[in-house]
Amino acid sequence: MFEVWSFDGEGVILMVNEMSDAIVKAVRGLWKSFPMILGTILLVSLISVLVPSSFYVSVFSKNVFLDSLIGSLIGSISAGSPITSYIFGGEMLSQGVGLIAVTAFLVSWVTVGIIQLPAESAILGKRFALLRNFMAFILAIVVAIITVLILGVMV
Repeated sequence: MFEVWSFDGEGVILMVNEMSDAIVKAVRGLWKSFPMILGTILLVSLISVLVPSSFYVSVFSKNVFLDSLIGSLIGSISAGSPITSYIFGGEMLSQGVGLIAVTAFLVSWVTVGIIQLPAESAILGKRFALLRNFMAFILAIVVAIITVLILGVMV
């Protein structure tokens, strides 16, 4: 690329070339990751449609620790968007699923992504992706327990 120099009026010379190179690199990186992102979105959408909500209700057992673990495990596997999580959480609560299970499920549903892990590993690095998902899984359980303790609702 060609270099463009500009003068800002206070004696500082700015090189616009560096910024244009950064923009070109960012666009190329986004273009390269677009197929993985699109595939991940399609896979998440497919799983969301194929797994009925009655499945989630039948899995939980009203055990505080077991429900938080099961909720986090299922939420990690079945990814979803934060916008639909409010509706889905309300439906689960209305069908009798405990608050701790719903909280663990929704937090891990939005933050942990087993389905997105290959794309995330390719873009951000394998070690980072695994560590982030592991920490999000553990924190989903912690957040669920703290939420229930704060609200004073055990099941």
